[in-house]
Amino acid sequence: MKYFSEDYVQFFKDLAANNHKEWFHSQRKRYEESVKNPFAKFTIDLIAEVGKHEKLSILPKESISRINRDIRFSKDKTPYNLQLNCFISTAGKKDKSVPGLFVRLGPGHCGVMGGSYSPDKDQLVGIRESLMKDGKSFHKLIDTGDFNTHFETILGETMKRIPKEYQDAAEKEPLILNKQFYYVSDLNPKLIASDKLISTIMERYHAMKPVNDYLRKAIGK
Repeated sequence: MKYFSEDYVQFFKDLAANNHKEWFHSQRKRYEESVKNPFAKFTIDLIAEVGKHEKLSILPKESISRINRDIRFSKDKTPYNLQLNCFISTAGKKDKSVPGLFVRLGPGHCGVMGGSYSPDKDQLVGIRESLMKDGKSFHKLIDTGDFNTHFETILGETMKRIPKEYQDAAEKEPLILNKQFYYVSDLNPKLIASDKLISTIMERYHAMKPVNDYLRKAIGK
């Protein structure tokens, strides 16, 4: 099924050149017809597809991020994001520690992300303990097969200092130093207006699901 017209991408290109409230308000009808409403329908159907493989009870509004940027602590005061995002997991967008499917669709940022983006202190302990006990299983998941084809590696900020109990283990397994455990697969923005969008995203979902499951178990989610 095709969800978006070519104007979805064009809207964000135009917004990039006119990122201010006056222009956006003058284009609100276009935004709703070409961007907001189609993205909501896309998210509903994507939640349904993911829900065939794991238990979900989230609504689209619990998954879709706002187009308005949070500029409170940013030097960049442009008010709008240049893509729309949705985060599909058991917790939705409110808790990005829970491994799930994160999708961003825009001309500059287009892709799929998974993993645990913001684990707390206790969750990090869970992941590190799991890597220390059974790191081979984790590497079997990320170093071979479809995950390696689409995502290649684990990303995230790393700790400069590590507790003493992990220092020896970190020399053998550098991922123990990570404060985040996420992975990204970029997509061609041309895919947005095609009828292959959800099937391509679901291909990435199936590739990363075993890694998501490993992390979910490690953090107790």
